[in-house]
Amino acid sequence: MTAPYTAAALEPEATAPLIMALPKGRILKECGRILARAGIEPSPDYIDENTRHMRFPTNHPGLDVIRVRAFDVATFVAFGAAQIGICGSDVLMEFDYPEVYAPLDLGIAKCRIAVAEPAETAGTDDPSRWSRVRVATKYPNIARKYYASQGIHADVVNLSGAMELAPGLGICRLIVDLVDTGSTLRANNLVETAKIADISSRLIVNRTALKTQPEAVGAWIARFRDALTQG
Repeated sequence: MTAPYTAAALEPEATAPLIMALPKGRILKECGRILARAGIEPSPDYIDENTRHMRFPTNHPGLDVIRVRAFDVATFVAFGAAQIGICGSDVLMEFDYPEVYAPLDLGIAKCRIAVAEPAETAGTDDPSRWSRVRVATKYPNIARKYYASQGIHADVVNLSGAMELAPGLGICRLIVDLVDTGSTLRANNLVETAKIADISSRLIVNRTALKTQPEAVGAWIARFRDALTQG
């Protein structure tokens, strides 16, 4: 089947290139495989964690990439600073931007959002009897929605890291956080007690950009869709 994109679409006439927002950290390395299969080669220093540059050209004159915090990718795309991006579905769940459209699950950086608590208290109380609970998390909206669905009011303590320390130091009873292997939980005497959602990274686009530059943005969506079949 002929690919639904053309070279002309990938190299738009507009003088300003499209911008793709990529997440710093562990997801960036996994993104590299997808980018390569999609035919995107950013300048070599984009994977250098020590570089002070944040915007990088690619082998396509019509596309630049920027490297930002994983939690900020969706915001850059929602506000039109980037037209395309790759971010975790946890970020999409937390911010729920109506301006962001996520056409593809890239199937990388798989993990889950889960509830965890100290091993010594796990299973000692029935959560269905709770009316409120204090939770430490960097996902306040996800935590509140999850507990509200069970008729429980969540008093959220916002933390951006070191969540696993919070229960043992008396800040909260539970944490809501990303879990991959669970080794960090075990190292801090915590156990996973509930899974809220499975997480993976998605290709996202700005809805307005998709309407105003349908050929250019649509061509990249098609490129990534084809790249997934090469895996």
